[in-house]
Amino acid sequence: MKKLLLAFIFTISIFANSQNLYIKTYGNKENKTIVFIHGGPSGNSTLFEATTAQKLADKGFYVLVYDRRGEGRSADSDAKFTYKEAFQDLNFILKKYNLKKVTLIGHSFGGLVATLYTAKYPEKVNSLVLAGALFSQQETYDHILNSVSKIALTKNDSSQLDKIKAIQKLNKNSAEYRKACFDLAGENNYFKMPNPTVESKQLYSDYEASEFYKTNIRNKNAPVLFYQNEKQNNIDSRPFLKEIKAKEIPVYAIYGQNDGIFSKDQIISIKTIAGKNHFALIENCSHYLFVDQQNEFLLQIKNWLK
Repeated sequence: MKKLLLAFIFTISIFANSQNLYIKTYGNKENKTIVFIHGGPSGNSTLFEATTAQKLADKGFYVLVYDRRGEGRSADSDAKFTYKEAFQDLNFILKKYNLKKVTLIGHSFGGLVATLYTAKYPEKVNSLVLAGALFSQQETYDHILNSVSKIALTKNDSSQLDKIKAIQKLNKNSAEYRKACFDLAGENNYFKMPNPTVESKQLYSDYEASEFYKTNIRNKNAPVLFYQNEKQNNIDSRPFLKEIKAKEIPVYAIYGQNDGIFSKDQIISIKTIAGKNHFALIENCSHYLFVDQQNEFLLQIKNWLK
């Protein structure tokens, strides 16, 4: 009786936590299901949902967006921000919507979540799409620091060089190091497309004027807790991607040519893993490729998955 009671309490706990999840669906449930996994830790799906979710559904997909537990609109003061927790929530979503197999689109940090989930639960994933997704974290950090150093040297910017030296002394497996690297990237416009189009300007403008932007909630504690609670906090997921392909689960990779957080060698390596016909590099496009070059993003996803 005691064991049954404990099992009941555990089940209720998981259910209660998962019920805090913000989840929204777009399109016809009879169509192929795509689950979008946002970046972070501390991110949310508001930009994708506001600009792209319905348009992707209009291409003939059933699109599900959500904010991970403790992030964005899924408030939870007890969230641990571990991959295990993220997997529990994905499993809850699939069960809640009676979905046996889905396609995962992982953006930025969401690509790591999607990759590790697919490796652990291959029977639940039809295909994996890496969209501006992280895959070799330390190589990304090294690239940011090295490339910004070159810029600073060209400009003879001693204060920037001193800042980079200070960052290099930080613990590489810390939230402070991660934040400092990405802050440097942001300061140097690594996340922005070089020549914004009329369409992209309108999409960003509409988003900032929308109700979604008002709920663009960022949990500043999420990265700290992730590094505190998750042992796999600075990984290279390419071995997992190779295992996934070996199980005959298609892996697709779509990246912006001007996404400054990835080196050319990294892009070549992910193209090699995905394969020539499963890889796309979009010109005049940076990290938020589903807004920077939305039409090309949507067309590529449709061509691959339909």
